[in-house]
Amino acid sequence: MEFRYARFDVELERLKDVLENLERVFNELLLLTDGDVEQALGHLERVGKRYGWFNENFTIEEFRLWLERRGVVRAQTESGDGPARATLGARGERGLRQQSLETIFEGLAADARGEHRTRGPGVGGERTSETRPWRFGDPTHAIDFNAGLRNAFARSGEFELTQDDLEVFETEHNTSCATVLLLDISHSMVLYGEDRITPAKRVALALCELIKSRYPKDALHVVLFGDEAWEVPLAELPYVGAGPYHTNTRDGLRRAREILRRAKSANKQILMITDGKPSALTEDDGRIYKNSMGLDRRVVNKTLEEAGQCRRLGIPITTFMLTQDPGLVDFVERFTEENRGRAFYSSASDISSFVLVDYVRNRRRRGG
Repeated sequence: MEFRYARFDVELERLKDVLENLERVFNELLLLTDGDVEQALGHLERVGKRYGWFNENFTIEEFRLWLERRGVVRAQTESGDGPARATLGARGERGLRQQSLETIFEGLAADARGEHRTRGPGVGGERTSETRPWRFGDPTHAIDFNAGLRNAFARSGEFELTQDDLEVFETEHNTSCATVLLLDISHSMVLYGEDRITPAKRVALALCELIKSRYPKDALHVVLFGDEAWEVPLAELPYVGAGPYHTNTRDGLRRAREILRRAKSANKQILMITDGKPSALTEDDGRIYKNSMGLDRRVVNKTLEEAGQCRRLGIPITTFMLTQDPGLVDFVERFTEENRGRAFYSSASDISSFVLVDYVRNRRRRGG
């Protein structure tokens, strides 16, 4: 057998760590700039110069080239022969989703341990520590032979197994689930200098990566709602930003209900992230009625009617509120009661943990 040794390059390993850390910061800046690569690189250069990340030996341009060579970003010429601007490549979009998921689950480790509970045994899926008596047709790989030997010895004082001694491990049964994530992109999500849209986007990106990697049979749809509501492809999530909109909650729910009505999954749910009072309503003729004060009685009643319609179709709504204004809390309680769903109140920094715990826990069902 032949072995080849190479000298460990300390400087090269250090540079690798620097590049990986810079990419993590770059991804965070992408979330803040709605996926604008040039703007994110500009911010990174300014911060990097302040803290000594870039100098004459390693420049922002070298970092940009490193990103381009790996397919994280790509140079693209604007129409009209304008200047070339970098955009996210497929690897960059995937990396942004993966980092969002890692960031959220790192936060879950200490506080949400054990939150992935299920309610009953099933077949297939992950093994639990619980066992039950063996039945004809159970797979042999699920047999707990240690328990069987203990049962045999307790019965006869000898290690002679019979089928009555055998036990099998219970397993969790995972069914598919169709989810619509409703994102409020009204002006209040960035009002008074408080950034609530960035953590909301991080949740959407993390859910997308979670489903792609762990629950491939699940379906995730993202619907944005401001003055109106519309579905966006998952690939456009990095570029979503809040706008000068009112909060048309009813239109968002209606669009989500239409999507889920066509879904084939037995389990359907709506996760809604919002921080504002319903303040807009789409009329039957398509006109949009607005009341900037919020909680207009007509708007509220129509929104509650839509929550009830979702309930009648078996679609629970989990609402994640980013504020605890007393008037808004009263509306959310009525809304939740009408749908028989659930509501959580959190700060922008906590929302990602709440949503991911809720999704992972509630999508898992166990059947007999």
